Amino acid sequence: MIERTFIQKNYNKMELEDYLTRKLDRAGFSQLEIIKTPLVTRIVLYVAKPGMAIGKSGATIKQLTEVIAGKYKIDNPQIEIQEIRHPALNAKIVAERMAAMIERGFSWRSIAYRVLKDAVDSGAQGVELVVKGKLSGKGGRKRKQRIAFGYMKKRGHQSKMVDFAKVAAYPKAGAIGIRLKIVHPDIIFPDKVDVNKVVKELKAIQKDLKEQEEKETARAKEKAEAEAKEKEKAESAKEVKEKKEDTAEEKKAKEALHKAVEKKIDSDKAKTEAPKQKTPAPKTETSTTKKDEKKE
Repeated sequence: MIERTFIQKNYNKMELEDYLTRKLDRAGFSQLEIIKTPLVTRIVLYVAKPGMAIGKSGATIKQLTEVIAGKYKIDNPQIEIQEIRHPALNAKIVAERMAAMIERGFSWRSIAYRVLKDAVDSGAQGVELVVKGKLSGKGGRKRKQRIAFGYMKKRGHQSKMVDFAKVAAYPKAGAIGIRLKIVHPDIIFPDKVDVNKVVKELKAIQKDLKEQEEKETARAKEKAEAEAKEKEKAESAKEVKEKKEDTAEEKKAKEALHKAVEKKIDSDKAKTEAPKQKTPAPKTETSTTKKDEKKE
């Protein structure tokens, strides 16, 4: 059945998380994320101290890669380390740190209030810490202590938005259970929405959009005016060019007409002067002498 496949995958993931929690305890391991790709399987580890998770020259990463590939049967694992920017707001890291300090012999009360103060100083909206077990020391009865601050969601779907961690500490006197809930600063619950604030934000957004539209229309208008001016300039330049061409053609036509008129005048003048130049040839002396000789 296909359900068993998903159950087995989640079971393997839980085992891998337990192994990484033990292995990267000093590095402040919080959670892992498995991303499958066609070539490799990316395993993203979120830790508070990346240097301790990587190890000297990447020795820890290499060891983890070999164990994950062999024992947990993950094909081509590629481990990536991501640093947690605010460890004081991570419930799992804080709870494990608190359990480790209790096991070393520190007072649970001082640790609890210190954890609460650090979370509040980091900007948490709400913190709830429940400590239960052998709190009064050896020979005392077990009891429960709750320390809370700010706003907290405990029921419904919104409770999934709260960061939760549960850890057990084992000092000499007896076991102590720790449950920690932290509401991060960037979480917005639906019932915490201020209607007036939302209306103001919407009005501001609408105002910005209106100003942007006005600016765009003004830019489009300026662009259209500039294009119209350029078109007018181009048309005026074209008209001037055409006028120049027309004047040049008219000038050429006038010059040709003037030349034709001058040519015609010269030809008419030449025709009128031609008859005047035709005069009778003068009589020669030889002809007169011949006539005289005939008469005699």
